[in-house]
Amino acid sequence: MRELHPTQERLLELLKVHIDAPLTVDQLKDELEASSKSLVHHHIQQLEKRGYLKRNPHNPKDYVILGTPDKPVVYIFNYGKGQCGPSGSMLDGTPVDRVPIASRLLRFPAEEAFIIEASGNSMLPRIQPGDLVIARKGGQVENGEMIVCVNKGEVLIKKYFFLNDQHQLHSINTEVHPFTAADDFKIEGVVKTILQYH
Repeated sequence: MRELHPTQERLLELLKVHIDAPLTVDQLKDELEASSKSLVHHHIQQLEKRGYLKRNPHNPKDYVILGTPDKPVVYIFNYGKGQCGPSGSMLDGTPVDRVPIASRLLRFPAEEAFIIEASGNSMLPRIQPGDLVIARKGGQVENGEMIVCVNKGEVLIKKYFFLNDQHQLHSINTEVHPFTAADDFKIEGVVKTILQYH
């Protein structure tokens, strides 16, 4: 891979230093002594294109800096319909496959991704049986986010809520009632992308 342009190196360093309190494009322009905001945008896009930076398209201040840039195509472990491994986690079990994914579809480092195949009808119409669900391991979970979790030894895809000091698991399908998580409840990851095959 070619070396980064000096402006991109400086930009990358600024983004790293200010990741907890991201700078605006105007502030980046001033720090870089760039001639215009469009030039800053150009360099940001180049960092994304080359795999050094991943941004949330809905929130420009939400980004991840990658120490080693992701390749254009990455291989993510697919755990099938999700069997629990020896310690009750699906992620310590044996993957059934490795699925090639364009790294640009991920807004986080590829090594934090895993895939599970959806089954059942509890997340209809958003998730159909057979869809491949890409999740990000661990991380903070907000109320209402979709998660992959273990509950009563079973791997589930649900919407998560923490209400009245209890972990609540909800379905999108209104015919399936919400319930309180069991003692063995464990969040494996947050759902980020759904690859639909129907």
